[in-house]
This record gives sequence, structure tokens and C-alpha cells, in this order.
Amino acid sequence: MRTKNQYESEYIRKIVEYLKKNLKKGYTLESLKWALINQGYSRISVNKAIEQVNKELSQEAPILEEKPKITHEIITEEPKKKPWWKKLFGLD
Repeated sequence: MRTKNQYESEYIRKIVEYLKKNLKKGYTLESLKWALINQGYSRISVNKAIEQVNKELSQEAPILEEKPKITHEIITEEPKKKPWWKKLFGLD
């Protein structure tokens, strides 16, 4: 006989699998969250499942061995803008 915790963990596990499958298809976590809530799933269960998904996906993510290089460019000239009144009257 299963306990209430076993049912709850199995319930959350199904939500986790649903979330992971649909994240791979390109859906956002926020849209999936509200889709589940609108279908009648409890907010608490959905939030627990999202925490679990984030934990599992962070463990699967590759570790970067080198730091990303940040580059920047300095722009010295500002583009010349027409005064608003010339735009309004179509001048110049």
C-alpha cells in the first residue's frame, strides 16, 4: 500500500516529465506552468515540479571550461537627428 507521500512524488514526477518534454519542444516554462494550472493542477505541485526540473536541468548543463570573452566598441559620433518640427512639416 502506498503512502500519501509516494502518491504525491509520483504525481510531481509526471509533471516534471511533462515539463521536460515540452521544454525540449521549445515552450517556455512560464507558459507550461499556466497551462498546467489552467488544466486543474495545483499551483503547489506545479511549483514543486518546476523546482525539480530546474534542479535536474542544471545538473545536465555542460560546465564551461573557459570564461566567455566580453568585447565592446566605443562609438564616438552620434547620428544627426532632424528637429521634430522639420519632421512634422516635411522640411529638409
